[in-house]
Amino acid sequence: MFLSILDSAGVPIIGGVDLLLVSYSADHPANAWFAAICAIAGSLGGSAILFAIARKGGEVFLAKYIATGSGKRLHAWFEQYGLITVFVPAISPLPLPLKVPVFCSGALGVRWTSFLGVLLAARTIRYFALAALGREFGRSTFAFLASHLVVVFGIAVGLGVAAVIVLRLIRHKGPHGHHPTASNQTQ
Repeated sequence: MFLSILDSAGVPIIGGVDLLLVSYSADHPANAWFAAICAIAGSLGGSAILFAIARKGGEVFLAKYIATGSGKRLHAWFEQYGLITVFVPAISPLPLPLKVPVFCSGALGVRWTSFLGVLLAARTIRYFALAALGREFGRSTFAFLASHLVVVFGIAVGLGVAAVIVLRLIRHKGPHGHHPTASNQTQ
């Protein structure tokens, strides 16, 4: 849990939480689900720290960052897709950047409940799947994932597309059948 907190708060962990979770689940299959819960809790805690920092003073940093080409593209993606930019890298076993979308979420004033709900859903799927794979395939889990990279990538993209569709339907309908205001579209 501690390593997951550090990793999600922005301190890079060599080998990462995924490798540790799979290895632990392979060596201690009876405790795999508990390990997944610890990884989820740590990820939520660490991401909440980064999110809170961004809420307090992230607007200034974000304004400087979005002046660059890649920063402008990321900001545009976040404005268009909102928390999908958090969900996809949080669920994907492929190495996708998560810290910047988490920071953007905080700096742009996304609601805590929305942010934590999306992150909880993605991390629950990811970490329970990795714990299950570690229990089933042991230390050869990453070789299994690498040999099925197209399927893994397809599943991650499919979940992201499904999430975009659901969010668009929710935005289109809005609460009580009304169209949402522009101010809550990133929430």
